[in-house]
Amino acid sequence: MVNYTKSFAKRLQKNAKTMKNFQKNPKKPSKPAKLTNSNPKYGQNLSIRQSSVQHQSHAKSTPNKHRPNQSADVVIDDFGRVNYLTVTANQAGQRIDNFLLARLKGLPRSHLYKLIRDDEIRINGKRCKPHMKLEIGDVVRIAPIRLTVKDEPVVSDTFAKGLLARIVYEDDGLIVLNKPHGMAVHGGSGESFGVIEAMRVVSGKKYLELIHRIDKDTSGLLLIAKKRSTLKQLQDDFRHKNIHKQYLCLVDGYVNKDQVIDVPLLRYTLANGERRVRVSKEENAKPSLTKIKVLAQFELDGQPVSLVLAMPATGRTHQIRVHMASIGHALLGDDKYQKNQTAATVGRLCLHAWQLNLPNDDASSERPVHFVAKLPDDFAKHLPASVLERFEHD
Repeated sequence: MVNYTKSFAKRLQKNAKTMKNFQKNPKKPSKPAKLTNSNPKYGQNLSIRQSSVQHQSHAKSTPNKHRPNQSADVVIDDFGRVNYLTVTANQAGQRIDNFLLARLKGLPRSHLYKLIRDDEIRINGKRCKPHMKLEIGDVVRIAPIRLTVKDEPVVSDTFAKGLLARIVYEDDGLIVLNKPHGMAVHGGSGESFGVIEAMRVVSGKKYLELIHRIDKDTSGLLLIAKKRSTLKQLQDDFRHKNIHKQYLCLVDGYVNKDQVIDVPLLRYTLANGERRVRVSKEENAKPSLTKIKVLAQFELDGQPVSLVLAMPATGRTHQIRVHMASIGHALLGDDKYQKNQTAATVGRLCLHAWQLNLPNDDASSERPVHFVAKLPDDFAKHLPASVLERFEHD
């Protein structure tokens, strides 16, 4: 059983080393104690112990006999044993890493990838890679895992009311939220909880899942699914680029013209574990494209700035931030990619997920296809009155 605690890495290394030593120098079995007629009790216990060992050995060779497959639609009730999940239409086409993250809630992504590397996860009895996609009927084997149980986040009444007040739209399958700046969409990486954990608490709904993600320091529209069918449908729409997003960003300097930024991006990790992205021509860099439109140019704190509408055609990590920095106009408040020390000072990352369009596939549906997130005050205060007039009716 893999134990995920704070000392996880040390324990795993210690156990692995111990097992290697044992395999190289197995202990010789000790001589059994002599049994006499005067003490039959020991003989009885020995017989039971031997029977138990034989039973365990047989169980390992035929795991399905005692642990039958279950539908992947059913919640796993015991992670302490081997689980075999049969993929249904609801999971077909999903990557194995995303499939597992949805079921192993609270498990760090890095630990999940280690599970896959260590052959603790198998598809149809074979080793797998994180990017492999599932098909209907596939059987996913999950080795025994001891998950650290996290306390439910404590959400104050004031915070709860404030978060619920940010709901732009809600129906039986979807919540559209105007996420505040400075709040991560999910817990982890130093965050005790994020939007999704808080929403589960304040709404009282058992099933809530993120359809997509936006950065912690970015405000604006975030889609949350209330049922599996909605999650699958809208994630498919994102995958096929049928959902279009528009971001407002305040950037350093005067952007001269509307343009298309089409340069590949490469993710990398700093020594402290922090994620970063850069423009790269390396083979494993991913194609990335952002269209930008200049909305206004003015001065802020005596420095030239531009209000830009950014329309990403791809959804790479930090895409807009890195693309704007690559043309010499980094976002104001960007502590990762802003290199100009004389840039205007602001109190937040000036990036707001402003508008979002869903595909209009179902004419009978009453769900809107266009959503707008009101420009937050801590962003709006940096804009001249003449510019703010454009957003009065949003």
